[in-house]
Amino acid sequence: MSTAIKETNFQFTGQTGFYRGKVRDVYSFKDKIAMVATDRISAFDVVLPHPIPYKGQILNQIAAAALKATEDIVPNWVIATPHPNVTIGKKCDPFKVEMVIRGYLTGHAWREYKAGKREICGVNLPDGLKENDKLASPIITPTTKADEGHDEDITKGKILEQNIVSFDDYAVLEKYTYELFDRGTELAREKGLILVDTKYEFGSYDGEILLIDEIHTPDSSRYFYAEGYDQRQLDGEPQKQLSKEFVRQWLIQNGFQGKDGQQIPTMTEEVISGISERYIELYENITGKPFVRSDETDGVERIQKSIEDNIDN
Repeated sequence: MSTAIKETNFQFTGQTGFYRGKVRDVYSFKDKIAMVATDRISAFDVVLPHPIPYKGQILNQIAAAALKATEDIVPNWVIATPHPNVTIGKKCDPFKVEMVIRGYLTGHAWREYKAGKREICGVNLPDGLKENDKLASPIITPTTKADEGHDEDITKGKILEQNIVSFDDYAVLEKYTYELFDRGTELAREKGLILVDTKYEFGSYDGEILLIDEIHTPDSSRYFYAEGYDQRQLDGEPQKQLSKEFVRQWLIQNGFQGKDGQQIPTMTEEVISGISERYIELYENITGKPFVRSDETDGVERIQKSIEDNIDN
């Protein structure tokens, strides 16, 4: 029987800090962090009230595999993944931007384009594009990295002007972002998928730029099924997606987009179970492997022990 993990509240010897993000609980130590991927789910930068069984395990395991598959491009923060929901890594000083890269016009970018905008984060787009069209080449549309509340679109020019990231460092982040997206696209193609858009986060550790957080997961990325993509575009049909977009669409259909005064719709057991099954489907399609449920009634205790056993104080 699965017990969804909504939050953890540990106190470790040598712990120097704690941060609760939208999805992750992060425990800081002298030069390491322990990141717990909980089963919380967020959309429109709002944490929804009910956790989704297995979601944390799915994200953590996809991210671990994706980081391993890209470590020849850019070094990353991971030291160990001692539990399905836990990653131990180097404690980096994060850059305050998320490097969002898009190969197709969909999601937030499409909503902006549909509203009449032809410039997104300083990138000009031509008239005449349809939802889910492939762009002439991938574009980077960065956002600010908010500690609380909503991330905001920002241009490269403003990032440099406000010295959020230095000119030299931003050039490296851009280079890594394009190379990671190329690799992610290649890996997705092998699974019969299209990597539509994604985001990467970076940090500095001992003067070296490292890839941090998660990559190529359904929370940070959007995938289409490759088979039938062209025909669906010709016919004006929606694309078959592998992403968290189905959660956002369910919320939109029920009158919620994270705006002031809007109430989060009730998530029934049926809705929660359905979202969990969709995440399992995402895992199996993205990795090409069957998902093994971590059915632990003492899951939180095992998480705690896995961190204690892997942090040297």
